[in-house]
Amino acid sequence: MKTCPPFQPAKSLKNPHLQTLYPALVRRGPWPGTETETFELPDGDFVDCFWHPRRPDEKTTAPIVTLFHGLQGSYRSPYIRGMMAALAREGFIPVVMHFRGCSGRPNRLPRSYHSGDTADARGWLEHLHERYPDAPLYAVGYSLGGNMLLKLLGEWAESCPLKGAVSVSAPMRLDVSAERMRHGFSRLYQAYLLRDLKRSLLEKYDRFDMRSLLGLSRSEVRKLDNFFDFDDAYTAPVHGFASADEYYRLCSARRFLKHIAVPTCIIQALDDPFMTPEVLPEARELPLCVETEIFSAGGHVGFVSGSLFRPRYWLEERIPRRFEAR
Repeated sequence: MKTCPPFQPAKSLKNPHLQTLYPALVRRGPWPGTETETFELPDGDFVDCFWHPRRPDEKTTAPIVTLFHGLQGSYRSPYIRGMMAALAREGFIPVVMHFRGCSGRPNRLPRSYHSGDTADARGWLEHLHERYPDAPLYAVGYSLGGNMLLKLLGEWAESCPLKGAVSVSAPMRLDVSAERMRHGFSRLYQAYLLRDLKRSLLEKYDRFDMRSLLGLSRSEVRKLDNFFDFDDAYTAPVHGFASADEYYRLCSARRFLKHIAVPTCIIQALDDPFMTPEVLPEARELPLCVETEIFSAGGHVGFVSGSLFRPRYWLEERIPRRFEAR
């Protein structure tokens, strides 16, 4: 089995914002071929799941890895494309489960998705377990998807069908992350993501009576300028929470970690501009099956090693090795 050394940032990319932005802005390459499976949900909605290169035969014994993207991510996100290709090279079958409305097709309901919304992922993974009984199942979650995955693992506890999981750059305390995004350079990330979130919400105003549902006009939606206000105005009420504070408290993954019962690795960078080290659990909070790999640098879903002109995407080396070791 190949080994993977600990992460060392590229010398010219040690800044957390360069680590975060370089893969998103500079990385180019062919999109991996995919086959789409539309997974119908019990409430009448759906999620699109993209297999690379195609959906396997039901008798497969090859390991299947489900990827959960971050906020407003998709299979087009460079970190998803890169990981799909890396996993396929190592003999895994990767599939990305898009959260509602993130595949390029609007979902059917006024609601959307959120950091603690585990029901759709649970349904999808149970579906895989039933359809592919001889295939080992693994999962990787990035950022919002990482928080969701860790929460799901804790909810499942001993009944989890996965053989292993990895979380990358998860905001395990949503309140801390929301506050961090209101300061310094992080406000630019917040503004960029909020632009897409508000655009998606305003598109729902064209199909549903969102003003009656939320008590907000379109102009009031456009004025929302931070994650807390957006979550308080839309995410919380449309998903059944009394407030953003309640949503953050109930959906932060850190409180679920102690119940995880499958081998899990949490990968984080201390310089992550989307959160502070305050999100990280203490050793006493973790069961023996949960390991952490904490690095001083790496940014948010970055972890670029090598050099500026010959970058190496360390996560795509580390995560397949992690699953091979199971």
